[in-house]
Amino acid sequence: MSLADKSTTFFREGDIEQKWYLVDATGKTLGRVASQVAHLLRGKHKPQFTPNADLGDFVVVVNADKVQVTGKRAEMKEYFHYTGYPGGAVFQQFKDVLKNHPERVIEHAVKGMIPHTKLGRRIIKKLKVYAGTEHPHAAQKPQPIEFK
Repeated sequence: MSLADKSTTFFREGDIEQKWYLVDATGKTLGRVASQVAHLLRGKHKPQFTPNADLGDFVVVVNADKVQVTGKRAEMKEYFHYTGYPGGAVFQQFKDVLKNHPERVIEHAVKGMIPHTKLGRRIIKKLKVYAGTEHPHAAQKPQPIEFK
C-alpha cells in the first residue's frame, strides 16, 4: 500500500445529492425526534459524511403540535429569552409555547443539537416544521421516514 491509498476522501457539497424527508411527530417524544432530525440534517447517516461541509438532507416535520414530553416536563420546562434591555428576561412555559407556536418547540430542540457555527446556521435552514399535516413542499416529494 502506498501513501496515496491511505488518504481520506473529503466530499464537497456539490458532490452529494440532498434528499427530502418527511417526519411525522405525532405521539413521539420531543428529544428523540429532535436528535434523529438533527442526525439527518447534519448528514451523519451518509457514508460520505464530512464534518466541515453541509452534506445533510432537508427535513420536513409535520404535526409538531402533537409532540409529547415525558414526566412533568410539560409543566416544568421553560424557555428563556433575553431582550437586551434591563429587566428584559422573558420566561415561557413549555405548554404555552406548544399551544401558541408548536413549531418553535421542535426548532429550538434541533437547533441545540447542531453546531453553533456558520455551518450550523446553514444547516438549520433545511429544517421545515409545521403544526398540522399540511406542508408546501409536496413538489420536492419528501420520503416519509419512520424512526425506531
